[in-house]
Amino acid sequence: MHGHGADYKDLVVFLAAAGVIVPLVNRLKISPVLGFLAAGVVLGPDGLARFSGAVPWLSWFTIHEPGQLAQLSELGVAFLLFMIGLELSWERLRAMRRLVFGLGMMQVLVCSVVLAGGFMLMGQSLAGAAVLGMGLALSSTAVVMPVLAERGRLKGTVGRSTFAILLAQDLSVAPILITVSVLAALAQQGGGVEAGALDPAVLGRALFTLVPAAIGLGLLVLLGRLVLRPMFRSVAKARKADQGGELFVAASLLVVVGAGLAAQASGLSMSIGALVAGVLLAETEFRREVEISIEPFKGLLLGVFFVGVGLGLDLDAVAANPWGVIGLAAAITVVKTGVIFTLARLWGLAARPALETALVLAPAGEFAFVVFATGLVEGVAPSALTSTVALSATLSIFSIPFLAMLGQRLTRRPSLEETAVPDEMKLPQQADGAVVIVGFGRVGRLIGEMLKTHDQAFIALDADPGIVAAGRRDRYDVFYGDAGRAEMLLRCGVQTTRALVVTMDAPGKVDEVVRTARQLREDLILIARARDDQHAARLYALGVTDAVPETTEASLQLAENTLVDLGVPMGLVLASIHERRDQFRQVFQAAVSDQRRNRPMRAFRVSQNRTRTRLD
Repeated sequence: MHGHGADYKDLVVFLAAAGVIVPLVNRLKISPVLGFLAAGVVLGPDGLARFSGAVPWLSWFTIHEPGQLAQLSELGVAFLLFMIGLELSWERLRAMRRLVFGLGMMQVLVCSVVLAGGFMLMGQSLAGAAVLGMGLALSSTAVVMPVLAERGRLKGTVGRSTFAILLAQDLSVAPILITVSVLAALAQQGGGVEAGALDPAVLGRALFTLVPAAIGLGLLVLLGRLVLRPMFRSVAKARKADQGGELFVAASLLVVVGAGLAAQASGLSMSIGALVAGVLLAETEFRREVEISIEPFKGLLLGVFFVGVGLGLDLDAVAANPWGVIGLAAAITVVKTGVIFTLARLWGLAARPALETALVLAPAGEFAFVVFATGLVEGVAPSALTSTVALSATLSIFSIPFLAMLGQRLTRRPSLEETAVPDEMKLPQQADGAVVIVGFGRVGRLIGEMLKTHDQAFIALDADPGIVAAGRRDRYDVFYGDAGRAEMLLRCGVQTTRALVVTMDAPGKVDEVVRTARQLREDLILIARARDDQHAARLYALGVTDAVPETTEASLQLAENTLVDLGVPMGLVLASIHERRDQFRQVFQAAVSDQRRNRPMRAFRVSQNRTRTRLD
């Protein structure tokens, strides 16, 4: 075995910190993002590690080589973008196109121009000011989205407008990096950028670098459409044969990492590849199962990213020029707030949602450091000022949770007009409010057809990939997944659904789903298929609204047909059938009530009998 335990020491320190920080900050009701950021500062080279020379044992509890966490940090951002992609679809992207390609792209352009103009007033060259301006125009998807999710702000106007702008920023990263390369190529002409003497040949060669990125993105989309669904269908079949529990997690990780590396190889960012993979998987029946598989990895790897941001804060440099660094961070935040607020108002947002959106997007983002590093390598970013700007950008990222809190307090009591979602933000309806059918075999499909006949929205869940595929072919909203897990029911909107119908023919599995659903929501309308009268009584004890035993319903159906064929009027037959069905229901419920009422007495009698036995 090669290597030593010390090689993994920094990773162990992070995992230990995560195990302590997350429960602690949750108990203190503090944002976990702030906890990880603070941990990065405290455990980093400028925190407790600086005292390890005097106190040697501190070296085992601090992080000395932040580079060890850098790749994991990049994966964390990719996983976040992948999860965002899973919430999208091509239909939703089309619905948001005015926000993404209008408001979002305009925000990137205007902020870049305004900030670059400010740096030019400070005496910077056009190329250097452009690099700094474009880097600072971007916001932090990795911090903003989790912070808004913690505060329950993702589904309203603020969440949708913020997400649209962040998506536009993520899509603009590749063009910005290409622009930096173009500026470097033009700067090598000897002042051509400043004088405006742009050589078409040089410009053409620089723009030609777009071709591999475009080809790579096209191939990624094509391969994703051809490969993803068959791959996950194969994994689902293995799971059905009790072989694929961990294979589903492995397949999900493969998609995220593979798509990210493929995008990176074609000149795009790893995050863009993960986002595209998420959007492609959002169209499949395996979307919700993938979300559950990926969620733990996303949270942990994002924690690595936040710790890495904290590690990057050079406290010595801040102490050397505190007013300059803090003042620049404040100036960036104020300028971006003003620009984003103005653009949001022009795009139809009310004042308070526009202000909250502007506040959370005003600080810099993680891609700023990528842009700055590229500018330094290309020789167009001023090294002295860039380090100060990077420090200010890091400080501004620390302020995001506080700005989100401020924005929510300022918009605590918006009017009805301000809470109304503009038309361009109204996305296609998903699971919220729809009936959830668990099991989409013959019984479940018939229920779905009847709901559709009466214009009642529904989604269906089934653990058989063949049944799911058949339902998807017939254009039903069917997803693959195990409804016995609370995570799956939550992903399907059990908190807002109008009713849950369990149609499976496995009594044990029906009990499991009913028990889980009732624990998640006490007021849920819960209707379940029962094997017989005893099973129905057990389901009523578990809290179903209605249980439908197969034997009883078959008997009632036979009786109905017999009476009708004998010439008894249909109205009388239906009335008597409904009356008898109500009697059965009352008997089941009464049996459950008696069982619950007599349980303490039975326990007392059993205890008495045991005592007598011991005495004898």
